[in-house]
Amino acid sequence: MFLVVGLGNPGIEYQFTPHNAGFLAMDALADEYGAVVSNRRCRSLTGKVQIAGREVILAKPETYMNLSGLAVAALVREFEADPLKDLLVVYDELDLPLGTVRVKERGSPAGHNGARSITGSLGTSDWARIRIGVGPAGSEDAFRRGKDYLLTPMRKADLNVLGDALDKAVKAVETVVARGVGAAMNEFNRREQNGSAE
Repeated sequence: MFLVVGLGNPGIEYQFTPHNAGFLAMDALADEYGAVVSNRRCRSLTGKVQIAGREVILAKPETYMNLSGLAVAALVREFEADPLKDLLVVYDELDLPLGTVRVKERGSPAGHNGARSITGSLGTSDWARIRIGVGPAGSEDAFRRGKDYLLTPMRKADLNVLGDALDKAVKAVETVVARGVGAAMNEFNRREQNGSAE
């Protein structure tokens, strides 16, 4: 069993905000595989898909972003998952330009409250992640207003850019499940660098 968890905030008012990129990625994955993420389990909405012959649970915690770790820890216990081998978390990253996708095997939360909550609840930062860039283009002020920006519905043009990133995130998840985090890092992190491999 493999767990893929997208972070966000429940509620229609948050649906298309930058902070809900993780939820939107789970919806995109579910659409790709003809599934629905609607079963309530472990303080999350969940759905089940098959990727590369492997059973995968898609989850959207209902605990709100800052308490994401409570749901993730419950899922890890329920499915007897090893965070290092069987868990992948997808979330937004304000410090990456809108539309960017980065894969990491482990690391610090880097100021992301949802990631910090997961590390705290699991007692380790050794879990794989896909970060979807939501940083506003050419607006330093937006960074200073981080929380307001992250919880404000996105403009149509920005949603279009995010849509392309969600497609990349779906492919990155598929690569992690099928070939491992290292392969996904190789493929997606290098591709993002100025449109060419480093």
